[in-house]
Amino acid sequence: MDQPATTPVAQAASPALTADMVRAAAARIAGAVVRTPTLHSQTLSTITGADIWLKFENLQFTAAYKERGALNALLQLSEEQQSRGVIAASAGNHSQGLSYHGTRLGIPVTIVMPRTTPTVKVMQTESVGGKVVLEGENFDEAAAHARKLEKELDLTFVHPFDDPNIAAGQGTVALEMLEDAPELDTLVLPIGGGGLASGMGVIARDIRPDIRLIGVEAQLYPSMYNLLKGTSLPVGGDTLAEGIAVVQPGHFTSVTLRTLLDNLLLVSEPEIESALALLLQIEKTLVEGAGATGLAAIRANRAMFAGRKIGVVLGGGNIDTRLLANVLLRDLARQGRLARLKIGLQDRAGALYKVARVFQDHNVNIIEVFHHRIFTNLPAKGLLTEIECEARDREQLEALIAALRREGYTVTQAEAG
Repeated sequence: MDQPATTPVAQAASPALTADMVRAAAARIAGAVVRTPTLHSQTLSTITGADIWLKFENLQFTAAYKERGALNALLQLSEEQQSRGVIAASAGNHSQGLSYHGTRLGIPVTIVMPRTTPTVKVMQTESVGGKVVLEGENFDEAAAHARKLEKELDLTFVHPFDDPNIAAGQGTVALEMLEDAPELDTLVLPIGGGGLASGMGVIARDIRPDIRLIGVEAQLYPSMYNLLKGTSLPVGGDTLAEGIAVVQPGHFTSVTLRTLLDNLLLVSEPEIESALALLLQIEKTLVEGAGATGLAAIRANRAMFAGRKIGVVLGGGNIDTRLLANVLLRDLARQGRLARLKIGLQDRAGALYKVARVFQDHNVNIIEVFHHRIFTNLPAKGLLTEIECEARDREQLEALIAALRREGYTVTQAEAG
C-alpha cells in the first residue's frame, strides 16, 4: 500500500477554502462554462488494470478548465473593480480563460506575458479580447510588472492559482465528476500551483470522506513535492507539461493540500509523452502535456492503482501543433514502429540495393535514406547510410536488424528520446 504524503482528513484544515464555496461557485458559473462529460474508458481500463473515467475539460471553449476559476473570481468583483478592470500574469490557459470571460462580461482584461512567449499564445489571448503586455524575459519578471501595473492603473490582480475563489471555481470539476460517476474511489490531481487540486480535493472529501486523492507533478518541476515531502529535488527544465511547470507553488494551496493528499507522484517526460499519444490514439482526444499527467501516473504506478475506480482530469488541450507532431513521432520510435538505422556500407554500385532487399524481405518500409561519406570514421572507400524506416512493431524491427547483421552489416539504432 502506498504511504501517504501527508495525513488526510475529512476536509481541508485551511478555512480559506470550503466545500460550500465550491458549491456556490458551481451555481455562479452554471451555464457560462461547458459541463464537460465524464466518460468511462473501456480500453484504457483494460490497458491499466484499473477502471478509468475521463473528465474532458479540453472541451471547454478555451480548451481548459482554467475558465471555471477565472469566471468565479470575476463574478465576485465589485462593480467598481469590474469597471476598472483586472490584470494577470500568464502565458497559458489562465490568460485565455480570464480574457474570454472578462470580455464577455464587459470587464477590461490586461495580461502580462514574458517577451519570450510564443506568438501563437499572444494571438490566442488577444483573439478572445485580452490586452497583452509583453514585459520581462521570464514569468517572474512578467509577474513583477503585472503587480506594478496593478498599483499604477488601479486594477485588480487575479492570481492563476493561489486564490480561494480561483480554487473554488476549479473545484467544480470534481463536483461534476462525482455527480456523473459517484462510484469513483480515487481522483488523480495534476498539480502546478495547486489551485485545481485544492478545489477538487476539498469538495471530493466533503462528498466522499474516504476517497483517495493522489497528486501528480512533472518530474522536472517537483515544487509541491519538495514542499510537502521535505525533499530538495531540482526544479526546472523544458517539460512538455508546461501548464504545471511552477517553480513556487501557492501558499494557501500548499496549506490545503498538506492535509488532503494521500500521496504525491512524479512522472517523467517520456511517461507524459506516451500518455498524451495514447489518449489521442485510443480516445481520439487531444490534450496538452499537463492534461496527460494523470494517465501517465497511473501507467507508471500500476500496482498502486490496480482495481481502483479512478477519475482522471484531462485539464486542457492547448498544444503547439509542431510540438504535437514531435511527440507522436517520438512515441512511435519508442514503440519500435519508427526507427533510424545506421548501416556501414562499401561505396560501390549496388550496395544500397542489396540493403534495400533485406528491408523488402522483412516488409519494413523505407522512409528516407541519408549517405555520409565525409563525417564518418569509416575507411575512405566506405560510407555510412542512415535509413529511416517504418515497421509494424518492435518485434518486426528487431528481426530486420538481426537479418542485416547476419548479412555482415554493422548496424546501430538511433535512440528515441
